Amino acid sequence: MTDQKYYETYQEIKETTDPQQKEKYWKTGFGLNKIDYLEPSDYLTKTLLPEHFAGKLTYQEVESALVNHYQTLPEDDQTLRERECDIVSTRIASLLDNSGFVFNPASLKGIHRYLFKDILPEKWVGEFREKNIYKKEPILNGESVAYANYFMIEDTLHYDFETERKKNYVGIDIQEKIKGIAAFTSSIWQIHPFREGNTRTVAVFMVQYLNILGFNVNNDPFEANARYFRNALVRANYTNQAKNISYTDDYLIKFYENLLNDTDHLLLDQEETLENELENP
Repeated sequence: MTDQKYYETYQEIKETTDPQQKEKYWKTGFGLNKIDYLEPSDYLTKTLLPEHFAGKLTYQEVESALVNHYQTLPEDDQTLRERECDIVSTRIASLLDNSGFVFNPASLKGIHRYLFKDILPEKWVGEFREKNIYKKEPILNGESVAYANYFMIEDTLHYDFETERKKNYVGIDIQEKIKGIAAFTSSIWQIHPFREGNTRTVAVFMVQYLNILGFNVNNDPFEANARYFRNALVRANYTNQAKNISYTDDYLIKFYENLLNDTDHLLLDQEETLENELENP
């Protein structure tokens, strides 16, 4: 035996220096903000990002520059929309560039708080909603998905997470994995735990979760088809028995097949397709 002691030191996780990988994270952030029809500013894309990709600015330094920039501008609607897109995209890219993750409902709260601090009203940030909500959906001809009752949010999330935790994706074929992942995504999205920002929060959470599970995640669909992703979630959680319309994960499964299985489904905005389906079930 030896008295020599070995000490292992923890190493700091640092952001990638690969500009191509960084660009993918940013494009995912921009794509997810398109869900709410938000576009980044020229100041971010033409001034800050070239410096960031060159390794001269960290994510935090980009965000600080954005905060200072927007303090000098009037708070009109266009400026506020660009500010939200710029800052939330920065935070999405930063989260995707960091492997830290814990699988529990508190992570949803933490992601929401990180993404929307100083963007949404303070009482909404990182807190489960305390009101019941609805949203008129174009693809549902103005009808809404039935979201969870606000006083059942914690219990319902706990049930969904425990159900998912018991799954074992090892040893089953990719199609069954995708069906399971789609079902879990649909369930936690349908709860809609926050007043605003649910789809962006769930998307970031799912990318981190899939990375931890060891999936080879192709983020391109989130960049190019984020609005399809949301519409697919809407359709997965809508039923109208009087009109002979049932829930379907088909659209969401197509999205995940592109995300996880290098399938090449054509994912258009799908509003016209979904509307036709609802009119002619």
